[in-house]
Amino acid sequence: MSPALKASVEIDPDVNERLEKLAASRHRQPDRLLNEAVRQYVEREEKRDSLLQDVRRSLDDYQATGLHVTGDEVIAWLETWGDEDEKAPPECHR
Repeated sequence: MSPALKASVEIDPDVNERLEKLAASRHRQPDRLLNEAVRQYVEREEKRDSLLQDVRRSLDDYQATGLHVTGDEVIAWLETWGDEDEKAPPECHR
């Protein structure tokens, strides 16, 4: 772990007071709550980055090939999910 990540973090006094109260109500140490909050934030942002990369790849594919499926086609397909007559996913087209 880098030294910068081991350094203390300055927290706004209002947030710190709220954190202390929350930690006390949960019988946990404030640093454990902070660690959990940071972990959740990092996981959420990693998922967001992954989604953005997928979107960029999809746009690149579309720009290169012109292949696509319309929103109406996807909705029509999704509306059949769970039905006896569930449809196959729509085909990409130009």
